[in-house]
Order: sequence, then C-alpha cells, then structure tokens
Amino acid sequence: MNFEYTEEQQQLADSIRKYLANEYDFEKRKAIIKSPSGLSDAAWSTFAEMGLTAIALPEADGGFGGGAVDLMAPMEACGEALVVEPLLDNIGLAGRLVSRGGSAAQRQAILPGLIDGKLKLAFAYLEPASRYDLTGAKTTAKAAGEGWVLDGEKSVVIGAPSAGKLIVSARTAGKAGDATGLSLFVVDAKAAGVSLSANRTVDGQRAADVRFAGVKLGADALLGPKDGALPLIEEAIDFATALLCADAIGCMKNANDATLEYLKTRKQFGQAIGSFQALQHRMVDMYIVCEQARSMAILAATKVDAGGDASERKRAVSSAKVKIADAARQVSQESVQLHGGMGMTEELKVSHNFRRLTMIAQRFGDADHHLERYAALG
Repeated sequence: MNFEYTEEQQQLADSIRKYLANEYDFEKRKAIIKSPSGLSDAAWSTFAEMGLTAIALPEADGGFGGGAVDLMAPMEACGEALVVEPLLDNIGLAGRLVSRGGSAAQRQAILPGLIDGKLKLAFAYLEPASRYDLTGAKTTAKAAGEGWVLDGEKSVVIGAPSAGKLIVSARTAGKAGDATGLSLFVVDAKAAGVSLSANRTVDGQRAADVRFAGVKLGADALLGPKDGALPLIEEAIDFATALLCADAIGCMKNANDATLEYLKTRKQFGQAIGSFQALQHRMVDMYIVCEQARSMAILAATKVDAGGDASERKRAVSSAKVKIADAARQVSQESVQLHGGMGMTEELKVSHNFRRLTMIAQRFGDADHHLERYAALG
C-alpha cells in the first residue's frame, strides 16, 4: 500500500495550509469562535472555491468524483489549524447521504448549493440516551396524506445553527433498536415546528439540540429508501470517521511540533529541557503513535473508497478509530504535561489541541464501542 499522497493531493493540502497560515492563525481562530455565528463565512467561501466541498461528490452532480483518500490531506491540514467550520459534517455526512441516497431532483436541488458554499447542511441522527447506537432513534415520521409529520428530538447536531437544511433520521416503522424501519428526510431548518437550542462543543464547534414538533413534510422529503436507511447511514458514518481520523492526524502533528519546539527552548538548570533523556523518550513515543495512527487512517480511507464488503469496511474503520482514540489520548495528555501547567491555558494552542483530540476520541464511537463492533464482526 502507498502511504504517500499524490502530487495533486499534496498540492491541494499545501494550498490549504498556506491559506490557513495567513488567514486562519491561532488568534484569528479564537476570534472566530467568539463571534456570534462561531464560524467564518470568508473561510467557508474559500474552502468552496478550492473545491473541498466538491471533491467527494459524483461528477454527474458537479463534483470531482473523489473519495476519502482524496480528502485526507485537506482534512489533515484543517486538523493542524483546528478549523471549526463544519466541513466534515457537510461533505462527509449530510452531503454524502444526499449524493448516495437522494433522487435526481433532490441532488439537483441541494448539491449545487453545497458545492458553491451557499448552502450548509447538517445530519441530525444522535438522540438523548442513544449514545452510539444508530438504530436507537425514537424520532418518528408518520404518514399524513401524501406527506409526513415529523416528531422527536436530536442531540449535538454539529453545524445545525448555520445549516439551511437538515438531514434527519426517523422511524417510519418498528421501534428503537430495530435494524429496519429507519428512514431519512430532508427538512428545512426554518420550517414550522423546528426549534434549535444552540450550544458550543468543548473544542469550539457550534452545535444544537433540535426538536421537531409536528413538522409537516412533503412526499419529496423522503431521502433514500423508506424503512431501509440504516446501511446508507452506516456507510456515511464510516466515511466521516475516516475523515475524522485524518483531522486527528493533523491535530496530533501540530501538538507534537509545538511540544518539540517548547522542549528546545524551555530551559532548566541552564540547559534546554529537551536535552533530558527521559523527555526525549516521551517525545519519541508521541511521534511513533502518531505515525502508527496515520497508517491506520490511510487504510480506513482506502477501505471506505473500495466499497464492496461492508464488513471489511467496518473492520478497517473500527481498527483505525481505536488506534486514533488511543493515540489522541496519549499525544494530547503528553503534550500538555510536557508544557507544564501552562499547557492548559487559553493562550497556548496545545490546550486547544487537547480539547479537539478529546472530542475526536469520542465522536462516532469511542475506543470501547469500536472494539465491540470489531469483535461482533468476527
């Protein structure tokens, strides 16, 4: 397996890094987080101009027909800069669901806006007490005439405060825990009966708890097969998990670089603390686990792009997520400890790396969840 990016992939990543270094440095990022919207419209427009929103979409829909491997380098660059714009949630989750499950009319109505950056999407699937169980949805969509009526609640919908449309999972048959009976719906975020309680995640992203109270939907709101959306949801979650792993690699690399620089400049007893052998060993361990995690992330991305056997894809993604979660914990904790008490201050980026990696380790399933999933696959 080739573990190096192609020339085109690397050039795109370099362009993104150059833009982020100039327009999205640490101080500007902090200002973005504190802004009313919690994101930068200028950055989002630039991402669209660079083609990030189109890379993984089919050419027939105006995209470039790429996959997770093509997005790894850009996501790694975004991880280094701790980008808070919901890029992953648009291109890896909601956009993925529309492109793979939507009708021709739905794709034509939604994807051009996503590609040019004028429309943001969010995928609402998590519910209170459901944890990581994708079949635990209690939100219901009941047939009403030629359309549907949506009722329920979704939790921690990242990107929802800025989204124009929500992709919502709901039960059209069965009960919570059933593998069948799940369907997807396209819902206008400003539709009557939709209410958002916005919040900010520990790593600075904007999310919301969303309630649906008698939301009336047309027949054309159904996205994909009725009662059979679970395989589509699982594939999109695995695709997004592979991208999240790439984001984590960039974040860990940045934490390692910052820690190494600190060890070279911080002095005790008249010499740089990086000259102490015990600290050198810890730094080497951080580098090794990051490289191991990077290899697993690339494997997961290639398996997601390969299609075919769903079990093989799930095993590769779960293996990568376990390794990423463990590496994220080690690198984030070590980087803070090696910086001393100042490692947890707002003024140092390493503390924000810690928060981002903590969030990544939990999102889409923690290490225990993915170990259980891997074991269940045999």
